[in-house]
Amino acid sequence: MSVYLRAYIAHFTVCCLIILSCNTKDKNTVKSIFYYNESNGITSLDPAFSRDIEVMWATHQLFDGLVELDDSMRVIPCIAKSWEISDDGKMYTFHLRDSVFFHPSPLFFDSTHRKVVASDFVYTFNRLLDKSLASPAVWIFKYVDFVDHTGFEAVNDSTLRIYLTQPFQPFLGILAMQYCNVVPHEVVDYYGPDFRSHPIGTGPFRFAFWYEQVALVFHKFDNYWMKDEAGIRLPYLDAVKIDFIRDMTVEYQGLLQGTYDFMSGIHPAFKDELLTPTGELQERFQSQIHFQRSPFIKTDYMGFQMDEKFEITRNSPLMIKEVRQALSMAINKNELVRYLKNNTVFAAEQGFLPPALNPLSQRKYYPYNPERARQLLDSMGVKNQPIEVTITASPDYSDLLEFIQHAWEKLGVKTRIQILQGPALREQSANGQLAIFRKSWLADYADAENFLTVFYTPSFCPAGPNYTHFSNSRYDSLYVLSQSLTDESARNEAYAQMNDILMESAPVIPLYYDQVSHFVRNCIYDFPTNPVNMLDLRRVKKASDEN
Repeated sequence: MSVYLRAYIAHFTVCCLIILSCNTKDKNTVKSIFYYNESNGITSLDPAFSRDIEVMWATHQLFDGLVELDDSMRVIPCIAKSWEISDDGKMYTFHLRDSVFFHPSPLFFDSTHRKVVASDFVYTFNRLLDKSLASPAVWIFKYVDFVDHTGFEAVNDSTLRIYLTQPFQPFLGILAMQYCNVVPHEVVDYYGPDFRSHPIGTGPFRFAFWYEQVALVFHKFDNYWMKDEAGIRLPYLDAVKIDFIRDMTVEYQGLLQGTYDFMSGIHPAFKDELLTPTGELQERFQSQIHFQRSPFIKTDYMGFQMDEKFEITRNSPLMIKEVRQALSMAINKNELVRYLKNNTVFAAEQGFLPPALNPLSQRKYYPYNPERARQLLDSMGVKNQPIEVTITASPDYSDLLEFIQHAWEKLGVKTRIQILQGPALREQSANGQLAIFRKSWLADYADAENFLTVFYTPSFCPAGPNYTHFSNSRYDSLYVLSQSLTDESARNEAYAQMNDILMESAPVIPLYYDQVSHFVRNCIYDFPTNPVNMLDLRRVKKASDEN
């Protein structure tokens, strides 16, 4: 039996189960069901383990937190209707809605629906710090004060306080992460580790059933707290069904045939078939699907090792700032994203910070200028001393290295390519064994601080993410200052200055900012595409004649 036929049978069987099991008074009502495939699979439905995007997407349908991000990455209310931050920036007071209930569960003592109270968040947050749970979220509360205060405090059922040891302005953005979604202690205590497959949350959909490696189904939560502008309770969809087919060809064909309502990202095998060289959807597909995209908070870059203590940097011309600047100018980034990516990413012309996190900067750093690059090298006295360099990446980026090799050899720089498997690349770059290496940085939370910590001196790898070992006292001072600035414009100005310092010193060559790419069936309306690539189905509608 072919993989296509097996996929079709599994899809048809589970669809029948969805329709039969959906709660409805009118058995003839056509259900509005959203279908998609998750080729990477889902390992858990416990928000404490929502590190990977596929888990985040699933838990976002089932759970809510104190706050969330809107499509412009601003922190907005969720279960917390409002909050205040103390003048010293170290105490956060949240006021909870009184209309938020957990999904039904027989484990609730007095009701199948239980209202969320402040102590639920205290339990949820302390659970993340429990070493026996081994959640990857432990780091998010590194500034919470458990010495002079209790850390998390339920003042009453509707008031929650969080105490910090020092001001940290990105903290609200951290609370918007999926890790911080509230869970009920009765259910977690009963199921223990099996809460991963018996989730109870407050989100727009409730758990229905999960056949691991086959399909996962959510049903609409009829008592969800959020309503639209007309007072209609969300969500509009009746159910969500997720397949777990690893073959990307099946997913792609499923999108075109209507089996799936959307596909995220684009596999290189289908890039040229779906998109024009300028990055637009091919005309022949426009009657079936539409293409939505948004800049992603992720930067791909080439990094230089900057620490003179390593053998690979001794007497290296790469330690000369102007040489690094020249190498940056020699790369035509616009041609790179067109040639390698069909314009499905954005040329990184505004520095290391992606545009969505750098609202003040309009400056373009190191535009393509091979003539100026040659002049810089000549001015450094290397005209008669050819430079030899080695650039390193994993096998997936061999074409990128070849593009850079071609650009630099035209400049007179002899360039050798080294391909390492992922583990070896991580180890050698962390230990200062690579002169030039390809890496990317994806923000854990939507604040520029998360990008700028990559170049903070105390973040030297392997203790932190500073693989280049870049160190600048002015940069470090601004980084510390920015964490205590309560005025958003002043903080953005500090971030912009750090970006300037970083780019002037050139420890990295930002290559491109990634893009969120969504291919959506034309029967789907109001599907949001945002810079954090969060799947939010609360307001999504599906045309009834396509269900």
